[in-house]
Amino acid sequence: MQEIIITPFDPKYAEQTVQMWRESKEKAIGQKEIHSFENHVNFLTHILVKNYQIDLALMDQKVVGMIAYNHTEVSQLYIHNDYQGIGIGQTLLEKAKTHSIGRLTLYTFEVNKAAQVFYEKHGFKIISKGHENEENLADILYEWNS
Repeated sequence: MQEIIITPFDPKYAEQTVQMWRESKEKAIGQKEIHSFENHVNFLTHILVKNYQIDLALMDQKVVGMIAYNHTEVSQLYIHNDYQGIGIGQTLLEKAKTHSIGRLTLYTFEVNKAAQVFYEKHGFKIISKGHENEENLADILYEWNS
């Protein structure tokens, strides 16, 4: 397997990151992204970067994963559909845990069973259900404590 490089987000990867994010999310929840591609790129490059550390997982300069996190929460974690199950998500999540205050929260969609299995395997516990979101899908709020 090729080497996976974890690196801080660089805007030169914005479109590639958003494409991967949209495809991964669509597969996970079974519905198309509600925002335009351009709005999604704008959200990543101008809004998300102000509030979160964003790291990318790269293989041969190809974005295969991304995480957006701060000291208390994981906002986004997406892995390229073709690269799931090989440890990229775990590597990114461990980095967020290392930079946390010893506690992290995150949301995932109830329909995304694979994400629930993944988060629970990595020590996250359900603390509530039913969060409102733009997709109008039931959410699960998870929490991890060191």
